[in-house]
Amino acid sequence: MISHEGGSVARQLGTGGPGQRDRWRVTAAEAEVILGSARKALFVMAGFLALIWLIQVINWAGQYRLVLDYGIRPRSLGSLPDLVTAPFLHLSWAHIEGNSGPLFIFGFLAAYRGIGKFLGVTAVVMLTSGLAAWLTAAPHTVGVGVSGVVFGYFGYLMVRGFFDRRPIDMLIGVVMALCFAYQFTVLLPHAGIGWQAHVGGLAGGVAAGWIFRERDRQASARPAGPVTVPATGTAPAAGTGPVTGTGPVTGTGRDPSTAELLRKIDEMGI
Repeated sequence: MISHEGGSVARQLGTGGPGQRDRWRVTAAEAEVILGSARKALFVMAGFLALIWLIQVINWAGQYRLVLDYGIRPRSLGSLPDLVTAPFLHLSWAHIEGNSGPLFIFGFLAAYRGIGKFLGVTAVVMLTSGLAAWLTAAPHTVGVGVSGVVFGYFGYLMVRGFFDRRPIDMLIGVVMALCFAYQFTVLLPHAGIGWQAHVGGLAGGVAAGWIFRERDRQASARPAGPVTVPATGTAPAAGTGPVTGTGPVTGTGRDPSTAELLRKIDEMGI
């Protein structure tokens, strides 16, 4: 019996201004970076699709022997390496056709923020979707298909904007979730469908959103607030004695207004 993962699925670049509109603005330099990344994402996904279709031709010509040799066999230690090969295999032309569209759309949107991060996300969702199938799928079955990875990209897109604090990516995630909401039905148990890989991929995508979040951006977006430490600054003065000024010290230096005041008092010789 062969069980497949059937069913097609599934910066904010602000200028730093105080207004809400600034959070949606993109400078010319930032737009150029985005377009360059988008071109790379387009080539990567086109190459990904070409690869799985080439493998499908070879698989079909060999009477789908690759499915039996490199598909995931639940709880078989010898099949653990197949977690890497199974997503590139499909059971039929209808199977690969159903997965190709969502794979290209979600993969491109996941990749246009950076190919390095995209490859990391891919590794995570491939691992989680494959492990979910390996651990929980029915015995005496073979699981293949890229739909678990597609669900991983889907989950990543839904949460990436919230973890990175990018309104544009938040909007993309919401739109994708609404447009492909019907795909959530494939997360439920279905006979002959590798729904376990779908659930594992979706969970891996959410986890990847957290793992690969932009930490520097989060730190800069967090309201800093003044870090005030009581401090005294003493300026030597002629006459009656030293003049002592107190004021907030932010970071490692004295408040500029306090330092300027002390300098003027010193010059006046008070």
